[in-house]
Amino acid sequence: MSMSSHGATSAALDGPKESSWTAVAALGIAAFALVSTEFLPVGLLPQIARELGLTEGQAGLMVTLPGLIAAIAAPLTIAFAGKLDRRWLLGGLIGLLAVSNLIVALSPSFGPILFGRVLLGAAVGGFWTIGGSLGPRLKPGANSARASALILSGVSIGTVAGVPAGALLGELMGWRWAFGAASVISVAVLGLLLALLPSLPASESSKGLRDIPALLREPKIRLGLAAIILVFVGQFAAYTYISPFLLQVTGIAPVALGGVLLGYGIAGFIGNIVGGWASSRSLRGGLIATGLVLGVSVLLLVLMGHSAWWAVPLTVIWGLGFGMLPIAMQSWMFGAAPKKLEAVQAVFVSVAQAAIGSGALLGGQVVDNLGISGALWLGAIASLATVAVMALGARERLSGATGTMAQTS
Repeated sequence: MSMSSHGATSAALDGPKESSWTAVAALGIAAFALVSTEFLPVGLLPQIARELGLTEGQAGLMVTLPGLIAAIAAPLTIAFAGKLDRRWLLGGLIGLLAVSNLIVALSPSFGPILFGRVLLGAAVGGFWTIGGSLGPRLKPGANSARASALILSGVSIGTVAGVPAGALLGELMGWRWAFGAASVISVAVLGLLLALLPSLPASESSKGLRDIPALLREPKIRLGLAAIILVFVGQFAAYTYISPFLLQVTGIAPVALGGVLLGYGIAGFIGNIVGGWASSRSLRGGLIATGLVLGVSVLLLVLMGHSAWWAVPLTVIWGLGFGMLPIAMQSWMFGAAPKKLEAVQAVFVSVAQAAIGSGALLGGQVVDNLGISGALWLGAIASLATVAVMALGARERLSGATGTMAQTS
């Protein structure tokens, strides 16, 4: 996307006349609210399961269900958003987030709680499809990568502050208070988003769902989707059950759990920066490095996690890899089709959220049948398989190029 080639007309259609960093920051804060809510059960899973009389695998449905709903909501968003101003659309989605949190906080049984999480899934899928693609639009040109990184930093900040704070509040006051606080924060974020985000008419270049079939014919897109499935299934099969692992296998005191998750989140914030730097140097190298950090750290954690001396630093390194993941993956996908950002983001969000939900569900089945360590084994294997897929993709591309050169010589 080039502002110089389109001039004032492009600015009028695709973004504010003078792009504002405060508008980008508002999207990052909204992303923080969404991520904090989506993964809030991770730090509260033992409490929720105990109060509702569930297994921890069953309680993991609170992570599984939003992911699966978000996977459906992502393509439907671009299908039905039409010419709606993206500012008001995003506001409506954050409003849905507030309602979801309130339902979970007040529901007396698991059924209504899952309904609240269904609403969350719709908000997550819609927000990431529209909001996640706005970085290059608000800050076109050289600053587009920085804008996308700032929006995605909400993912890391959500794990730095949101998830550990929720775990701590749940320990002190009960898990329902954590969701009640998240509802109040969501309302505040809604006001901030509407105040700071400029009017964002739908881009005239967008064809909605009609862009998706052409995307799926792109080899780099297909390779990216294979990597997304593997790495997100592995990450969330393991990450959903990190709290039970640290409590039951490592033997960390419940009051210390929030501190460990805080360390995970701080490392994730650093990983966001590292992932952006690595991807700017090599898109494929950034993804391979991400898979290695994730896979090796989780593998060592499951092998050596009985000792807190090993478990804590390995959990922090795992957080570094988690922080690298969103920006590395999005950079690869955006680089594959830079002129179809909303469609790329819809495909990315749909597949990633389906993988998140499937990973949490698969991890829950493994936990209930093979124990908590089995979920971490699954995470490590899937992450390392991602490395193999990206490396083999590079090798096949190199072989194809060599064959073409031989034919032409």
